[in-house]
Amino acid sequence: MSIDRREFLKIAGLTGIGIGLGATNLLLRGGLEASQFEPPPEGLTAERWAMVVDLRRFKTEEDYRRVIEACHRIHNVPDFGNPKDEVKWIWTDTFEHAFPGQKSEFIPEGLKRLPFLLLCNHCDNPPCVRVCPTKATFKRSDGIVMQDFHRCIGCRFCMSACPYGSRSFNWRDPRPFIKEIDPAYPTRTIGVVEKCTFCEERLAKGLEPACVEASRGGLIFGDLADPDSEVRRVLGSHYAIRRKAELGTGPSVFYIIGGEEYA
Repeated sequence: MSIDRREFLKIAGLTGIGIGLGATNLLLRGGLEASQFEPPPEGLTAERWAMVVDLRRFKTEEDYRRVIEACHRIHNVPDFGNPKDEVKWIWTDTFEHAFPGQKSEFIPEGLKRLPFLLLCNHCDNPPCVRVCPTKATFKRSDGIVMQDFHRCIGCRFCMSACPYGSRSFNWRDPRPFIKEIDPAYPTRTIGVVEKCTFCEERLAKGLEPACVEASRGGLIFGDLADPDSEVRRVLGSHYAIRRKAELGTGPSVFYIIGGEEYA
């Protein structure tokens, strides 16, 4: 069946109105207060969670693979086997792509070739939150930028706003492409955006993020607002960089890079 241009515009307009009214109804019902977060008594707490990636601890491909697999396994991240449909919560890329604003011809050659672990930066000023029409993505009081799969309408505004490429869209049903479904974490549906959530479900149980646990010291997680925390101790004694910090987003993921070992 075919429709003419006038009929198409009519249908598109009604659809847009419907989405708008749906979001308005949610607001009127007070259903968008997900950022008001109270951790359970047994949960780990912080004023502002942050992660430090110590690249000096990642020596082999296995060091990276172990961390990525730990995250993707427990969060039921599908493996479509092609870049077009790829869904990723944590992945690797080169210095040139990860830190375009800090590119220099004088940096050590080894650093240029080094894989960098990338994930959602859980920004202090997240642009993705500002553009989401349904507040499916929101910032918790402890700094974690969340993604509510049930509220997501698949508009992908958050993906356009994120300067880090940290969000993935399910163009296809992901469930058939999960090797072994973990029943402890919800699977997603087609048309939903997903990303790293700093393992908020593990924090609620008093556990560190899965990637941190699997990194064997390569990832440090803690409260950036606490001067006595391990992340503050590490950042206070080592030089660290952040991805595209010049944009004013306030990334909460830091990277410790060495010097002579990459020459």
